[in-house]
Amino acid sequence: MEERSNLTEVLEVASEAGHILLENGAEISRVEDIMTRISSYFGVDNSNFFVLSNGIFTTGRAGKVAKAGGQASTYANVEFIPIRGIMLGKVTAVNRLSYDIAAGRCSLEEARARLAEIRSSGQKPSWEQMLGSAFGAGGFCAVFGGGFQDCAAAFVVGLLLSVFTLWVSTPYLSKIVGGIANALVATVLCIFFWRIGFGDSLGNIIIGAIMPLIPGVPFVNGVRDLANSDYIAGITRLTDAMLGFFCIAIGVSLSFLLDGVIFDGVIQLKGMTVNPETASIFIQGFAAFIGTTAFAVLFGVDRQQYLVTGLIGAIGWVCYLLLFRLAGFSPSAATFISALVVCILARLAAVPFRCPAQVFLLCGIFPLVPGAGIFWFTYFLAAGQFSLSASAGFLAAKIAVAIVIGIIVAMELPQKLFSFMKKS
Repeated sequence: MEERSNLTEVLEVASEAGHILLENGAEISRVEDIMTRISSYFGVDNSNFFVLSNGIFTTGRAGKVAKAGGQASTYANVEFIPIRGIMLGKVTAVNRLSYDIAAGRCSLEEARARLAEIRSSGQKPSWEQMLGSAFGAGGFCAVFGGGFQDCAAAFVVGLLLSVFTLWVSTPYLSKIVGGIANALVATVLCIFFWRIGFGDSLGNIIIGAIMPLIPGVPFVNGVRDLANSDYIAGITRLTDAMLGFFCIAIGVSLSFLLDGVIFDGVIQLKGMTVNPETASIFIQGFAAFIGTTAFAVLFGVDRQQYLVTGLIGAIGWVCYLLLFRLAGFSPSAATFISALVVCILARLAAVPFRCPAQVFLLCGIFPLVPGAGIFWFTYFLAAGQFSLSASAGFLAAKIAVAIVIGIIVAMELPQKLFSFMKKS
């Protein structure tokens, strides 16, 4: 191991790594673990990191450091890190860097240079994000019961929604106003296409179109943080997720109310329908693969991980369908087992790819997220059908709890059960 480095330089590098991880969607425990790994290797063992959902407190003390005149040296720093977009590729890059440091393959200066390169790397190209939104909307429209024409309509709406998000909502609107505006634009476009005859099932078109807006990342990370006893961060992130769901509900409700004012009455929908065109297990699995891969694009996953990410999402959804359709499991029970399967597969895939399991979990869990329940809860509420709204909302809540329990149980399994993948 190289000589013990200056305390300030070491903790600055550790803090920079934590900053990149936190602002790009890493869970709290991973941020703390990687910061500790980096500082410990470079000789700063007496360090403390207190990580919140949007801030890092760093302190450290070394016995005698040459650059400090041979006296005890201390360091303290506080950083505010606002919640921004998700780039899981950067989380993977910092994770790999930390293991290279621990293995002695990277000096302090090399680590600083690599962190600067990771931080300066941009998001996915706009065209790739637009296609991700379009294919995500179309794929999940099929997953939740839409026919081929419905999927085509959702595809177009997803494409137009990404244009609005990239060039209007994200740069000019606040998070809350932007969330409402995104849902409003998506639902208005869906209603417009449905009224001109482009698509058969309005409900399924809207469900597919709003899926790219679902705050799945703060929801899953909040669950992970709570499971790791990071209660402040967990509650903060779950609150952020609930705010995202609330914004979607407001946007969808305003769209139906606006349409009702123009056309003298809220559109009457009969509830969830499943089109036989896309009902087969094979098509459902393929649609889940497309939708999950699209979310990997939107979340900035490395391209070499697209295939595995899509397969994990497809396997989880097919598992749910087999349990629900053939084995007679309830939706919540089937969701619990499927979430468990997705989480285990994510942990298995993480080992050979040298990346956090979170990369595969965040995308792979999306087919199980109760996007349809959120829409029907909102629609029935806007239509004044309060009993149906309460029923849909309660079912969505049960499914969400099943996902939470499935993730927690899978994450409690010891890591040594997955270590054999290193040799493979």
